[in-house]
This record gives sequence, C-alpha cells and structure tokens, in this order.
Amino acid sequence: MTNQEQGKKLAARRSIDLLHDSDRIIGVGSGSTVRYAIGFLKERMKRDGLDIRAIPTSYETRFLLIENGIPITTLAEHPIVDVAIDGADEVDPNLNLIKGGGAALTLEKIVDFAARRLIIIVDPSKLVKTLGERFALPIAIIPEAHETVLRAIKEKYTQDVKIRLASRKLGPVVTDNGNFIIDAKFNAISNPETLERDLNLIPGVVENGLFLDMTDVVLIGKENSVEQRVKDKKSGQVTITDS
Repeated sequence: MTNQEQGKKLAARRSIDLLHDSDRIIGVGSGSTVRYAIGFLKERMKRDGLDIRAIPTSYETRFLLIENGIPITTLAEHPIVDVAIDGADEVDPNLNLIKGGGAALTLEKIVDFAARRLIIIVDPSKLVKTLGERFALPIAIIPEAHETVLRAIKEKYTQDVKIRLASRKLGPVVTDNGNFIIDAKFNAISNPETLERDLNLIPGVVENGLFLDMTDVVLIGKENSVEQRVKDKKSGQVTITDS
C-alpha cells in the first residue's frame, strides 16, 4: 500500500471513530477515501451494535453499502442527517471545498447540507491555498442547455471550460440524476461565494461544486498520523491538531 493510500485509510478510520453513539442517520459520499470509511463503518456497527441507516450520494456508494450489509434509507424518510462523511477534490484553509470529480456533486451537496455535522476525509494532495488552484470546478447542467451554459461561462468567466467526456463510452458523462458535467478552470477563485451564487443563476445550471461554509471537520490522512482541522461555525476559527 502506498503512503497516500495508507493516509486515506487512516483518515477514513478516524472519521468512523468520530461518530457518536447517538448518530443513526449517516450521509455517505463518494470517492476512494469514502470506500475505506464504509468498511470501517461496517466493523463499528458489528462491534458496537449500532443501529445505523445510511443515505448514499451515488449509485456506486449505494452498491458498496449494500455489499457491506449496511441498511440504506433516503432523505425523504430522514430529511435531517446526523452526520455526513464525504471526500473532496480541494480544501482551502477555511475548510471550503471543491467537489464533483466523481460527478455526484448535486446529491452530495444536498445530503451534506442536510447534515448536522459534515466530516471530510482527504489526503494532503487535496489541500490548496485558494480554491481552483489545481482542480477545475465541476458544474452539473441540464443536457439541453449545454451550449447556452458554455457560452455564458466563456463570456463572463473563463475560456477553459468543456463538457466532461466519458472514458469508457462515447459521449459525455451522464450523472446519476441525468445531468451533464461541465468542468471550468479558474486557476484561482478569489470570491467563491459570489461565483457560487452567480453560476447557479445561469438557466440550465443545476448545481456547482463549490461547497462553502458547510464543513465541520477535515481529516487529512498522512503516512503515520491524521491531521484534524475543526471549524467553529460561530467564530470561523479553524483549530488544527495532529495525532
């Protein structure tokens, strides 16, 4: 196992250790680090006899939960989520995120927003000083609006924007909700709050991958330790510990 994978595994285990015994409804995101978390969640449910229901944010996550024998529920049945565990493509110093590399950003955002606590698990490569430094911003759109949305983004924001194409089939990526994904490269997003709002005002845009002021805890898995960043929602202060 590489150092990066070992770090992911440590962060995933810590995320499950942070669950309270009273946490019953768990939002489960997507991505490689979350896959480890699902395995550790299964172990803790057996060890502690926890009665947990999970809300998946993608078909991939749904299948993994079923494979691990973890009961599934929905937001319709449980609109308030005790805690959500998710990954991220970028994390800035204020614990704001870019997500959507796996094209599940719309449901991820809904579930994460519904959660009382949001725990994000990443490896150190996902840390940035400014959102947009490394990763293009994913934007979910209605398929029929792709030309309109592309033109609007090119005229106002960036020429480096394109529809995400599938790797093992012809044509664009189609999300679990039937949307296309546009990837827009900004290099550095100076005012993410304004950008998030303005992008969602473009007709045809369903959601974008900026997750702002939603995260409570970020766990950064290193080779032999986990760095924990906790944000106080009232003061905005981020406390960092490493263990």
